[in-house]
Amino acid sequence: MIQLIKNGEVYAPGYRGKKDIILAGGKIAFIREPGTIFPEEYVSRTIDAEGKLVFPGFIDSHVHIIGGGGEGGYKTRTPELQLSSAIFAGVTTIVGVIGTDGTTRTMSALLAKARALDEEGITCFVHTGSYQIPVRTLTGKIEDDLILIDKVIGCGEIAISDHRSSQPTWQELAKVASAARIGGMLSGKAGIVNIHVGDGKGRLDLIQEVCEHTDIPLKTFYPTHINRNGELFQAGIEYAKNGGIVDFTTSTVQRFLDQGEVKCSEGLRRMLDEGVPAESITFTSDAQASLPDFNENGDLIGLQIGDVSSLYREVRDAILIEQIPVETAIKVITSNPAAILKLPHKGRIEEGLDADLVIADKETLFINSVFSKGRLMMQEGEMKVKGTFE
Repeated sequence: MIQLIKNGEVYAPGYRGKKDIILAGGKIAFIREPGTIFPEEYVSRTIDAEGKLVFPGFIDSHVHIIGGGGEGGYKTRTPELQLSSAIFAGVTTIVGVIGTDGTTRTMSALLAKARALDEEGITCFVHTGSYQIPVRTLTGKIEDDLILIDKVIGCGEIAISDHRSSQPTWQELAKVASAARIGGMLSGKAGIVNIHVGDGKGRLDLIQEVCEHTDIPLKTFYPTHINRNGELFQAGIEYAKNGGIVDFTTSTVQRFLDQGEVKCSEGLRRMLDEGVPAESITFTSDAQASLPDFNENGDLIGLQIGDVSSLYREVRDAILIEQIPVETAIKVITSNPAAILKLPHKGRIEEGLDADLVIADKETLFINSVFSKGRLMMQEGEMKVKGTFE
C-alpha cells in the first residue's frame, strides 16, 4: 500500500516547511515539495494535511505496560496498557518497565505484552529488571538478556533515594551499570540503566558516586522523575549540565504539584533557560504506574494511575503556554529518546525511516491522525485500529 500525506507542515523534528510524504512498505519512502506528481494508480490513500503539522510518532520510554502499583495491597494493582490509549496519545514507540512489584509482575509477562503490542501495531521494547537489586532477569544475567533477547534494550527501573528501593550501595549499582553497558556494547543496543529517583535526600548522589569511583560514563544512567520536587529538580539541572541525561514524568495530580512537583512544561523552559542542552532532556508518561501518595510515616494515603496522554499534553503546554519553539519541545518525545535509546529508525521524519507519524491541528495542536509503521491507526480523531480485546 502506497499512501500520500500532502501539504502538511513537517517538523522532522526540525522545521522543514510544507512537504508531501509518500509512505510505502511501512517506511517513509519519499519527502517531496508540495504538488509533486505521483501516479494516482499507485496511491491507495491520500490525506490532505493542509493547515496541520506533521510530527514523528511519539516515543514514550517509560510505561508500565503490564500494570504496576500494589503499594496498597493486591487490589491496588493497576491494569495493563491498552493499544488505543497509546494511539490516541500519538505514541507509536514504547519501552515497557516493571516498578515496585518485581514478584507478581514478571519479565516473561513484560516481554509477552511487548510482543502483543507489536502484533497490534506499535513498536515496543522493554528493560530487564525492576526496582530491586539483585536484578531479576530472564536468562539469569543482565548482559545475556541484552545480547540474546531482541526486545531488551536496557535495565531498570532501578530505584534509588526511595523507601521502596532495595537501598543499593554504589558498588552494587556500579555492577548493574557495568553489565548493562557491556550487554549494550555487544548487542549494539543502548544498554542504559533506567533509574527511578524517589523523594529521598540522596537524590542523584548514588549515580555520581558510581561515576566518581569507576570509569562508567554518566550517560549510562537514565534517571527519571527528575521533576518530583524542587530540590531534585535543581540537582537535575546540575547533573544535566555536567553531561547527564534527565527525564521528566508527565503523569501527575494536582496534590503533587501543590506539594512542590515541577510541572513538566515549566520545567523544560527552566532547564533550557539554565543552559541545559535540549538534547539532554526527555519526557515520559510513567503510564499505568500507580501515583502513590505517602504521608511522613511512609503510609499510603492516596493512589491514582499514570496516563499516557499526559506525554503530549505537557509538550503542547510547553509550546502554547511556555512559548518554547515547536521544534525544540517536540524533541523531548521524538529524536531525543530515539538517540538515547539507540533507535535509529524512530523519532525523525526522514526517507527510509519507519513511517510513524502524528498529524496535529496547526492552531490548537490537538492530535488529528496517527500512523504507526505505515498503518493508519487513527484518522480525524476516530480510532481505526483497536487492541484485540477492546
